[in-house]
Amino acid sequence: MAVPTRNFRRSLLRLSTALGAVVLSTLGVTGLAQAAGTVYAALGDSYSSGVGAGSYGSSGSCYRSSKAYGQLWANAHSGTSFTFLACSGAKTGDVINQANSIPSSATLVTVTVGGNDAGFTDVITTCTLGSDSDCVNRVNTAKTYVNNTLPPLLTNTYNAIKAKAPGAKLVVLSYPRFYTVPGSCWVGLSDTKRSAINSGADALASVIQARAAAAGATFVDVRPSFAGHNICSSADDYLHSLTWPVVESYHPTAAGQSGGYYAPLRGAIG
Repeated sequence: MAVPTRNFRRSLLRLSTALGAVVLSTLGVTGLAQAAGTVYAALGDSYSSGVGAGSYGSSGSCYRSSKAYGQLWANAHSGTSFTFLACSGAKTGDVINQANSIPSSATLVTVTVGGNDAGFTDVITTCTLGSDSDCVNRVNTAKTYVNNTLPPLLTNTYNAIKAKAPGAKLVVLSYPRFYTVPGSCWVGLSDTKRSAINSGADALASVIQARAAAAGATFVDVRPSFAGHNICSSADDYLHSLTWPVVESYHPTAAGQSGGYYAPLRGAIG
């Protein structure tokens, strides 16, 4: 057998090195990226924790549901490391505290916040028990707060999240409109009250969108995905009306978490 020449051996070595680099590039690097997955933290209030969707496990008063949009996203994306921090009743200050528990390696953070700061529960109580004018006045008070007081609180919250997880994509989601007006409900709140409550949701969405944009976050407006599935709609409701337990009232159902929140989130970020 002929002995390979020195030039031939050098050529063979160069070819082997080149092939190895290709293999590492196409298999090794890609495999490492896939293995790493997404490090995801879901922050926020009851709309992120999943109040109204059931299946709360051992989460106590936070009502973290296995059917919440954050958990649905994590389940659908293999390799995701999921930290579920959202808690019922959370205000902006509470979400800033939640941010302290975000993994520093987080690559995705979602949040809903602002409704409790604006007095969501008191608005619903006033509109349920009071007159049309009581309801309209209480909603207008809430909108004044949303426009004048809430913006810096949101900015502080988004900045706290970004400081804790500077490499993460921050996604801020809105709240839905609650009612179809006029709708198929023949009892309950008047159309005047329903329209007033919807106007409050619109004011909140406008401010949240502006503050999210200023923070460099992605804003996901869920109002279109809830349209036609609001309370008093003719289609399947994505929202509870008055329920027992009361805590689930005016919160997304399991279908609302899936079709109203998870679907537009998936559309926005994959």
